[in-house]
Amino acid sequence: MCRTTQSNNHQHITHLMRVHFIAIGGSAMHNLAIALHKKGYHVTGSDDEIFEPSKSRLAQHGLLPQQPGWHPEKIDDSLDAIILGMHARGDNPELQKALDMGLKVYSYPEYLYTQTTDKVRAVVGGSHGKTTVTSMVMHALAHHQKAFDFMVGAQLEGFDTMVSLTAKAPVAVFEGDEYLSSPIDMRPKFLWYKPQVAILTGVAWDHINVFPTFDGYVEQFRMFADTIADGGTLIYYGDDEHLQAIASKQQHRIQTVAYRGIPHRVENGNTILQWAGRDYCTPVFGAHNLQNIHAAMLMCETLGMSHHDFLTSMGTFKGAARRLQTLYTGESSTVFFDFAHSPSKLKATTQAVREQYPHRELVACMELHTFSSLNKAFLPQYRHAMQAAHNAYVYFSPEVMKHKRLEPFTPQEAETAFDQPGLKAYTQSAPLFDMLRSIDWTNKNLLIMTSGNFDGIDIRAFVKEVFEKP
Repeated sequence: MCRTTQSNNHQHITHLMRVHFIAIGGSAMHNLAIALHKKGYHVTGSDDEIFEPSKSRLAQHGLLPQQPGWHPEKIDDSLDAIILGMHARGDNPELQKALDMGLKVYSYPEYLYTQTTDKVRAVVGGSHGKTTVTSMVMHALAHHQKAFDFMVGAQLEGFDTMVSLTAKAPVAVFEGDEYLSSPIDMRPKFLWYKPQVAILTGVAWDHINVFPTFDGYVEQFRMFADTIADGGTLIYYGDDEHLQAIASKQQHRIQTVAYRGIPHRVENGNTILQWAGRDYCTPVFGAHNLQNIHAAMLMCETLGMSHHDFLTSMGTFKGAARRLQTLYTGESSTVFFDFAHSPSKLKATTQAVREQYPHRELVACMELHTFSSLNKAFLPQYRHAMQAAHNAYVYFSPEVMKHKRLEPFTPQEAETAFDQPGLKAYTQSAPLFDMLRSIDWTNKNLLIMTSGNFDGIDIRAFVKEVFEKP
């Protein structure tokens, strides 16, 4: 992309935008790098390790660094922007050189904001469901061929990247994360976006390593509400007492709209939405997802879309990768895979599957993997989190705990924290999956939940072996 000037009705090219990424291999970072490359920017980057799929996707666009590691010689005053990823440390040699030279270093969310200052920014935040709600809004806009920029935290069907930035789109739809912006910017990412319309899906304590108290965590959402533009709109889950309090303090300044869910019925495992005297089929299910649909519909309404058009689009919504994703469907069993790892997400996801298939047994299996979930002090938050499952199993890796420098706990302590009869905890994934292989899956569903990978287990290969065998 070239900066241009106008003179005597002639256009003169003055400058090719040059952007360098420190830690280009991150999930969010490599998507932004590709988006800027597609926009016409000159993009470079560095990283000490790059894994799939980032590696192949960067290579496909000619953006994969030739050598791993950090290369301060890449930093010079020809750069218009340096974007710093969370994977880099504060003492990163490229970062230090940039700071010593007085060059502008952006966090990922700060740079997204600079790219969308002339657009309507629609931001979805909350402790759970934000990826799904953002995906629903994006799917509806794309379904009806509306132009928009976006940033979302998962790969979506129909979208090549998780980030898109264009010159002409009037709207930017962002997933708003409350985690830190960069190693040198300790503010939550979503405080950068300053939306005209925002959604808050709920507040349930997470990221205990960054927000050690619940009140401190809630405060981030209060601050986010303060960033909504005057005269803007806050759409919030009406049964969350913390969001009720946040919304009430904003009513003098912005419009506040509560949502609770779309009326529906379930027929033979299919969800039928009921709205304004009409029925709309959707593959989406579960109380939490029906709340998500309501939130997304209200956001799309503020962006000019009718309820009917939005609900029609939900008939083809297949969800985001790893968000209650169906891996197998058979005559008497279905396998679901979900990114869920926090207590509120486990509870919502297990309840959704149980309610959709009330006549099948539910086997739920989850991995404790994040800093919060492996924090011994946080474990009691998981009490009854998988109570909707008939049989529940928990896996965690002592090696991961050691790597994260967390105080160890035993399988028995994990079982006590979940406080669910029959729940069993494992510290090795192989015995857990051997046990799952031994189950007769007739009239049973399997729900696998993790933000990790069960110490390298190939979930799709496991499902094929156990459920798709002749």
